Amino acid sequence: MPQVVFTDPEVATVGETLAQARGHRDVVAVEYDPANLAGATLLDPTYRGWAQLVVEPSSRRLRGATFVGPGASELLYAATLAITTAVDLRHLWSVVPPFPTVSEVWLRLLEAARAQL
Repeated sequence: MPQVVFTDPEVATVGETLAQARGHRDVVAVEYDPANLAGATLLDPTYRGWAQLVVEPSSRRLRGATFVGPGASELLYAATLAITTAVDLRHLWSVVPPFPTVSEVWLRLLEAARAQL
């Protein structure tokens, strides 16, 4: 069940947290600081945030995602779709996020996941 806390900054999460997933499966976490994205800087030069994917290496499936930052709720739909359809992360490479936007964080997270898998 996707969840959003509309605070400043927003907190958006779906699926399992890293601690929950580690309780019953082998997973890795990949993180990226969205403040390093051109789109985040354009949105707000003082943008602060955090993004994490929880990935199961054996299936290459997304098990959880958390986004923190202004507009984080906008990133949740793609994560919810990836989790509920059990998509292999390699298929997400064909879904190109628009540049320069904060959704480019998906590209950076997928790069980090590919390096660990």
